[in-house]
Amino acid sequence: MGLKRVVVTGIGAFTPVGNTYTEFWNNIIEGTSGSAPITLFDATHFKTQFACEVKNYNPEDHFDRKEVRKMDRCTQLGIIAAREAVEHSGINNDSINKNRVGVIWGSGIGGLKTFEEEVTNYATGNGTPRFNPFFIPKMIADITPGNISIQYGFRGPNYATVSACASSTNALIDARMLIQLGKADIIVAGGSEAAVTASGVGGFNSLHALSTRNDDYKTASRPFDKDRDGFVLGEGAGCLILEEYEHAITRGATIYAELVGGGLSADAYHMTAPHPEGLGAYNVMKATLEDAGVTPDMVDAINMHGTSTPLGDIAESKAIVDLFGESAYNIQINSTKSMTGHLLGAAGVVEAIASIGAILHSKVPPTINHFTDDENIDPKLDFTFNTPKEKDVTYALSNTFGFGGHNACVLFKKY
Repeated sequence: MGLKRVVVTGIGAFTPVGNTYTEFWNNIIEGTSGSAPITLFDATHFKTQFACEVKNYNPEDHFDRKEVRKMDRCTQLGIIAAREAVEHSGINNDSINKNRVGVIWGSGIGGLKTFEEEVTNYATGNGTPRFNPFFIPKMIADITPGNISIQYGFRGPNYATVSACASSTNALIDARMLIQLGKADIIVAGGSEAAVTASGVGGFNSLHALSTRNDDYKTASRPFDKDRDGFVLGEGAGCLILEEYEHAITRGATIYAELVGGGLSADAYHMTAPHPEGLGAYNVMKATLEDAGVTPDMVDAINMHGTSTPLGDIAESKAIVDLFGESAYNIQINSTKSMTGHLLGAAGVVEAIASIGAILHSKVPPTINHFTDDENIDPKLDFTFNTPKEKDVTYALSNTFGFGGHNACVLFKKY
């Protein structure tokens, strides 16, 4: 018996450039920057004083006050994205066997704000340990899928994936494999992150990973630009409903794309720096194409990891040229991080959503904030600089790479 096909039947997004999938898509097509001065804490004395926060968010518009106290911001954002995707897909009804609906969720860090607050309160107190009883369940990374399953009664496979910035792409790949093997009919898969906190910004500043362009924050995220100086930290969530093809057809679901390939690899090189020759990126893209039975010349679009870091953009670009050869110059390439910032563990699923959007709308979002070409990056690659491009997209690839050398890649096909 062969592996089952896996399709996308629901989409949800809660991001720095849109609080629904439609709003997110419209804004990235318009080239909207989500970067703004930090409001979530006083960043006056930090090297970086801006980030891509979600906008117009009041938790009590989405949860009652008691729920808000029990959930870290990371979980809140995740549940909101999952709600949109579940509603979009129409799976929350009595005709679904909820024993075969799972939730797999990625987060690189989890409840960072909760951890920060509780430990700070203890350290500045009188030494008496008075921790919030919700401290641990608010903080742990797996609590988001747990909460989503509780809300809907989904009793299938339920766990979290943690591979730094590759986390939510890992969740998509795991979800696909479980459905392929017949272990579930539907998986609610995605990721969330809420690391725009003092320790999040301070920690990445100490690594010299963040842009410090405080006087020009709107253009600070500039992937592939010669003058890029680091990534812009973002927060948010995304969710896809992945479903077994025959199950989706039987219930009359709308199918938005097919997830036809997934790949995983490790750089085995450095804790935070990519392999300089892009070896891990090359291997993961190659594995994804082989998994899908697709040749390099068939790929129409690539949403690159493209963080706007000096080393990462060069290594990933080199890997694309090495793998795709002359076909690389016919591919529409972009980095939506130029608009959303880097959502860490949620980046993969949000960029997968952008890739699906390119398929659905025959339009590739731009890489904004490009001013100066980098002589270390092949000038024949088309990075969709500054304006979107109309293109019939049948196959769209999405890359995500994480600290520790974790690489994950997914390939979507037009349905």
